[in-house]
Amino acid sequence: MANERTWALIHSQRSAVADMLETLSPDQWATQSLCDAWTVKLAAAHILSGAEQTAPAFLAGMAKSGFRFNVLMRRNAGRLGTLDTADIIARIRARTTTTNRPPTTVMTMLGEIVVHGEDIRRPLRITGTVPAQAVDSCLEMYKTGIFPVGGKKRVRGLRLVATDSDWSYGSGPEVSGPGMSVLLARTGRAVGADALSGEGLPILRSRLSTTAA
Repeated sequence: MANERTWALIHSQRSAVADMLETLSPDQWATQSLCDAWTVKLAAAHILSGAEQTAPAFLAGMAKSGFRFNVLMRRNAGRLGTLDTADIIARIRARTTTTNRPPTTVMTMLGEIVVHGEDIRRPLRITGTVPAQAVDSCLEMYKTGIFPVGGKKRVRGLRLVATDSDWSYGSGPEVSGPGMSVLLARTGRAVGADALSGEGLPILRSRLSTTAA
């Protein structure tokens, strides 16, 4: 997918997440997200951190964190998580036209907002609208098990099928269902398996943890 089109999808999803966040109550902001040890507010702060990130700032942050990626992610989310919710929303909205990013691919930035948007919505039972093109593009990207999601072992020997599009991958016992559910399971979210079916589902469930990063 061309970078211009990918950025359009990223900006659209950031705007949708900001719209959703505006509707949340204080109790919902304090709800546990799908990410281990992160509330909805901290997950939103993580989205903001990625949206505001630049290559120089990322590299400097990695150095200060002893080149431990997860340590940097937790520090950034904790720092931005002290902001008022209105500020978090406003700053996410400010990133619906910009194209800055850490030293990674534009597609990775799409994966960030699509997956973490669901990390917030699912525990709150909120249904989001994510274009099939965006979901399929993320599935295609993650099938190689890129860092930091990894997890090629998670789907090894299985055939994954998105029933709401033409996307499929792999060979072996089949696991099928809505593309977003396949994406969540592929990235380690156990809740994604709840809407899946197929001969390979017990195998996939055995490889999933209850939380994700």
